[in-house]
Amino acid sequence: MAFPIIETTNLVKTYMLGKVPVKALCGVNLKVEKKDFLAILGPSGSGKSTLLNNIGALDKPTEGKVWINGVDISTLNDNELTELRQSIGFVFQFFNLIPRLSARGNVELPLSIAGLSKKERRKRAEKLLTSVGLKERMNHKPAELSGGERQRVAIARALANNPEFLLMDEPTGNIDSKTAKDLIGLIKQLNEKEEVTIIIITHDENLAKQAKRMVRMLDGSIIEEVNID
Repeated sequence: MAFPIIETTNLVKTYMLGKVPVKALCGVNLKVEKKDFLAILGPSGSGKSTLLNNIGALDKPTEGKVWINGVDISTLNDNELTELRQSIGFVFQFFNLIPRLSARGNVELPLSIAGLSKKERRKRAEKLLTSVGLKERMNHKPAELSGGERQRVAIARALANNPEFLLMDEPTGNIDSKTAKDLIGLIKQLNEKEEVTIIIITHDENLAKQAKRMVRMLDGSIIEEVNID
């Protein structure tokens, strides 16, 4: 039996604001199949970042379950959770690149942690940077790159360990509209040609419409789910 790559069942997340409980997620049910490209759309405070953090095993729900390839991740111990996180590609709005390392060095870092040899790391990093259009920029440090180039390095780094899926938090949030358009093209190519499963959270309607499916959130709940032709 083939399981969805991601499934959440009755997902609830409650935070305490002082002594006041605040529900960030209110019983979210979601399925993501392999090779899917899902956009989670909603305003600030709608729960989309909280949902992403729970899917990525960066946070634990108050109630409900997150299943990755049919495994209830609440049953995993700390070592197993660390291993799971290493199988997920994360791309954040603020890039999170290491300033003293070149583009290639940033992409090599997770490969080093995974135990690949220096030769293997370099070959893989150069292949990934070339695939995201940075063949001529791989020796540059983040400060020498544009915002769009830094985001491409972040995507290449997220793909380094052949992740099960890619989670992207506002990937076009800190770049100009032309660069964003180019980046959206790259993301679509990764999904369609490389068959990478991608989940993006965004408040950008134009970006959301490039996905295969769109989920709209408000006040911690999914209020609409749309298949995009």
